[in-house]
Amino acid sequence: MDKNISFTLKVWRQKGPKAKGAFETYQMKDIPGDTSFLEMLDILNEQLISEGKEPVVFDHDCREGICGMCSLYINGHPHGPATGATTCQIYMRRFNDGDTITVEPWRSAGFPVIKDLMVDRTAYDKIMQAGGYVSVRTGAPQDANAILIPKPIADEAMDAASCIGCGACVAACKNGSAMLFVSAKVSQLNLLPQGKPEALRRAKAMLSKMDELGFGNCTNTRACEAECPKNISISNIARLNRDFIIAKLKD
Repeated sequence: MDKNISFTLKVWRQKGPKAKGAFETYQMKDIPGDTSFLEMLDILNEQLISEGKEPVVFDHDCREGICGMCSLYINGHPHGPATGATTCQIYMRRFNDGDTITVEPWRSAGFPVIKDLMVDRTAYDKIMQAGGYVSVRTGAPQDANAILIPKPIADEAMDAASCIGCGACVAACKNGSAMLFVSAKVSQLNLLPQGKPEALRRAKAMLSKMDELGFGNCTNTRACEAECPKNISISNIARLNRDFIIAKLKD
């Protein structure tokens, strides 16, 4: 059975996008080790509300590692001290009694803070609108065996499609680049027959939108790959660069 732990929690508080933020310190007592990180924040908010104080704003939805909304920077790591996991999949057993835990929002020009730990990630939606779709009419679903896609290619596309668009790659990158996200979304479409007709246009359009929205450039430090909760490979970035160069040459 997991033991209870007590710890110091330093949380970034910011009233709005234009406001000046600062850390506030809270003491958390006897938190069970099997409590998830977001449940721990729920406990903190219950304490704050009972004291007549404003609760901490943070983003969440599914709490199952699928939606990508639990975008927290914990002790210097996007999503916290774990690999292949989102914030909602982190449990307090990972921390020690007496620890100081620092929680911040994503830090990126492309993800402005809305309030406290919640950031505006609609930039990702705009990138997807620029080219993250297929315009070909695919008709009724076909039997999988009737679509001649080699299994290695299908596996690569599915691996890329596992990206949940959480933004950890941007938060981890010293340049604030969204290349891992963009390349994953381009790969999941460009590798498959349905996405081939507009593959080159897609690469150009989504990269252009990324630049327009204030994200930085990739310098291959691989921090994005190291911190990605879905272990997306930077090989997708190489593929995106090739598609982009071919598209520019054809222009």
